Parts: sequence; structure tokens; C-alpha cells
Amino acid sequence: MKKDSLQKIHIPEGIEAHLEENTLTVKGPKGENKRTFEIGQLSFEKKDDSIIIGTKKLIKREKKKINTIVAHIENMIKGVKEGFEYKLKVVFIHFPISVDIKGKEATIKNFLGEKTPRKVKIREGAEVKVDRDLITINSINKELAGQTAADFEIATKIKGRDRRVFQDGIFIINKNGKEI
Repeated sequence: MKKDSLQKIHIPEGIEAHLEENTLTVKGPKGENKRTFEIGQLSFEKKDDSIIIGTKKLIKREKKKINTIVAHIENMIKGVKEGFEYKLKVVFIHFPISVDIKGKEATIKNFLGEKTPRKVKIREGAEVKVDRDLITINSINKELAGQTAADFEIATKIKGRDRRVFQDGIFIINKNGKEI
């Protein structure tokens, strides 16, 4: 069934939003987020202190697209207002793992006693801090923070061994204030 639908996203006080065609720029106290959206047949406009997304002939596919865009915009607003923080724990049983940050690259040394260190590229826009066995990742972009945390987990993924016995690695323990 086709019907018209519009969704409004309120822009909080202290946050600026600029819309140029499909590109939305959100500025706040923590910084600036910019993203280009694939909107297709949707209408995308900014009026006063809100962003309006919708269409006249709403079908299932367009409803999914609208909800996805709304979620991305809300994450952009939350990012420039509060920021996102991921915490990871370095876990080892026998061989002590050490993590060093040099520029935009992290080096994981002595993982499972390996002589060659494993390297993780830190994505542009993400800030990484290491405190012994705790790694903290901060960013105003949720996708950058999450992908940087995932890169650390993937770098220490064990293949071909029993996961119940070899429990070493780097694991996400906290996603933006929510324990895992």
C-alpha cells in the first residue's frame, strides 16, 4: 500500500546542520561530521531547527531507507554532542601481550609468543589510548570508532586452534557506555 510519510529529526540547541543537496554537515561542541546520503526519490530538506525526510509514495523499500537515514543523522548529532567511546581489554594467559601506539599505527607485540608483531592501522578521526591492558577508542563518528575497535579484535583473531583453550586476544568490553 502506498501512502505519504515524512519523518522529522529535531536539531538540538548548540548544534548546527547544513544541507547541500544530499550532503549533510553537522557541527557541534566536539567537532564536525559530514556525510553524503543516497536518497533516490526521497525528499530531503532542512526547515528551521529540524531535518525532514519523506516521500509521497511510500513503499517498504523507501520506508527502510528513511529509517536508516534517520538513524545515521541521529548518530551524527549524538557524535558531535557527546562523542562515542569503545573500550577493549587485552587478555592473555601465558605470553604477555603489549600494545604500542606510534602515529596512526598500533603494534601488538608477543601475541601467542609470536616474534613478528601484528599491526593495526588506526583510522583517521579515531583517537586511541592504551593504559596497560585497557584500550580506549574515542571518535565523533560512530562508524569510525566501531571499525577501529573491530580492527583490533580481528588482528588478534586465532585461527586453527581451539578457542576454549587459547583465550588470548583483544576483545570489546564496552560500547559507548554499554557493557558487553
